[in-house]
Amino acid sequence: MRDLVLQIARLERISTGHLWAEGPVWHPAGEFLLWSDIPQNRTYQWVPDLGTRVFSHDSRNANGQTMDCEGRRIVCEHLTRSVVRYGHSGQREVLADSHLGRRLNAPNDVVVAGDGAVWFTDPTYGILSDYEGLRAEPEQPGCYVYRIDPATGAVEPRITTMLKPNGLAFSPTGDRLYVADSSASHDARGHRHVMGYAIGPGGTTGPGVMVAEVSSGVPDGLRIDEFGHLWVSSGKGVEVFAPDGTALGILNLPEPAANLCFGGPKGNRLFITASSSVYAVYTAVCGAGRIGRT
Repeated sequence: MRDLVLQIARLERISTGHLWAEGPVWHPAGEFLLWSDIPQNRTYQWVPDLGTRVFSHDSRNANGQTMDCEGRRIVCEHLTRSVVRYGHSGQREVLADSHLGRRLNAPNDVVVAGDGAVWFTDPTYGILSDYEGLRAEPEQPGCYVYRIDPATGAVEPRITTMLKPNGLAFSPTGDRLYVADSSASHDARGHRHVMGYAIGPGGTTGPGVMVAEVSSGVPDGLRIDEFGHLWVSSGKGVEVFAPDGTALGILNLPEPAANLCFGGPKGNRLFITASSSVYAVYTAVCGAGRIGRT
């Protein structure tokens, strides 16, 4: 960790008082941070030197979000059980809300591939109770990772073998997709690991390989830095792994971490949404690829 987090950098709490902070994304054009508070049904905005304000009072219980290749915001909504895109003028467009005529479970987290395809996870957390959405029975036969084709808009499951897929991120070269399985959060027999999948042309997906397992809690959000290291949220904070799964260290927080993203003008600031607060720390590395995409 000594080579990844600047020793002179201090952990800052930039916002607090939340019920369950999630889904951070850095907006590179506006140079601000957005994140979700799922139970409060709000999206918050933090602007350097200005502080925090409510960005949306009705987020539809938004969870994960990202920016696409054209700088538009893509959001997973628990309440509507859909993945939506907000255009530059604020117009909302539904990208996915069903598969084979059945409603999605509750889209959780989302990333955009280099070819413009949108990949998202669809566990059942958002329909387990009214706390993060609306309680409902699942209509899908499982919890899958889906790909939205950039040309046709077709929604297809690409990973169907995970119990509760959650956070996801691409390697710096885009040929590998990492997905967290957080099923141990509600089932003692569940998993607390990160899987890796080779990604081929057109989004073809190879067999999954377990890459890493967190030491505390469950993996939720994850991000990749410019050197391919995995930054994974856990019960202790953020656990960092080499691309081969070797544990490199832990960035300890005073509360469990939910999700994270790299941001800032140089891409070398890590923002972490935790249980009730949002933290920031400068790192010795930058996030992989375009800031905000993964």
